[in-house]
Amino acid sequence: MLAAGALSADPAGIASMNWLAGCWEGGNERRQIAEVWMRPGGGTMLGVGRTVAGGKTVSSEFLRIDEKDGVLVYTALVGAQKPVPFKAVKTGPGEIVFENPEHDFPQRIVYKLGEGGKLGARIEGNVNGKLRQVDYSMQRAKCE
Repeated sequence: MLAAGALSADPAGIASMNWLAGCWEGGNERRQIAEVWMRPGGGTMLGVGRTVAGGKTVSSEFLRIDEKDGVLVYTALVGAQKPVPFKAVKTGPGEIVFENPEHDFPQRIVYKLGEGGKLGARIEGNVNGKLRQVDYSMQRAKCE
């Protein structure tokens, strides 16, 4: 039995992801990041992400979370690359972990809602036998 607030290996439905909906922004003097997520609907959440550096968009991605056979699946489409699916392996209030051990990098994507309207996102995985992690901190922003 899990304690209240613990992560579960049995992902909840797409409606439980409503906390991720909205606009998120973060970054530093070198680069700015933003993600925008639509509210869950029809078994899907749709999102888009963008990184700007030096006044230019240096990367963008289309994001999607689907509920498939009772499992949440996060799919990222980056540039002209093929879509890459990641299955939810752990969920909890304001937190979710997606994994795809077959992908080169990342193999894991983590979203965690923090206090004060903050969102932490982490991508991680093994690169040449070493763990690599990239953390992003975003603040809820006004959607315009």
